[in-house]
Amino acid sequence: MSSVTVRTAAAALWGLSLCGCIDSSGPILTDARPLFGPQVQLQFYTLRKGFADEPEQASFKWDGERYIHAGGGMTDITTFTVHRLEGRAYIVQSAAAKRPNIIEYAVAHELTGGVYQVTPIDENDADGATRARNCTRIDDSPCRITSQRQLIAFARATEARQKGEGGLVLRLANSSESRR
Repeated sequence: MSSVTVRTAAAALWGLSLCGCIDSSGPILTDARPLFGPQVQLQFYTLRKGFADEPEQASFKWDGERYIHAGGGMTDITTFTVHRLEGRAYIVQSAAAKRPNIIEYAVAHELTGGVYQVTPIDENDADGATRARNCTRIDDSPCRITSQRQLIAFARATEARQKGEGGLVLRLANSSESRR
């Protein structure tokens, strides 16, 4: 998986490569809440063939609508929100510095408290009928979506695949939490 994938996986709390992944021309999920509190410190890793590699830390701050990059690495991820999908799965919605008006998506599956495997939502995880019904090819987007229904269909397909690649994200204690 490319470093672009890891970077968006990060912001998406977390992972995406432009090839085969869904996107939208604006945020589809608008009910964002600060699920990780007002500030979050994250440690990101790339997952390849069962190994975690390429560690990078970044901090993000809630601005009332979304988490914004506040320091550290992962500077190509400018903003993200996290929304519960079902069970231990979340949808991460993120904007990258290179394409700030294009929103990319990932599924973050909570492995244990504060540890997430993040996988880009890939149109190829869904069956052909779902792709035909829900994808529009526009510009450099292999699958542009416009509705929450479309997003949920692709997110469920990606979550069901349980891939071993993408990103691993650990929520670290903030400096104020670690002093307690």
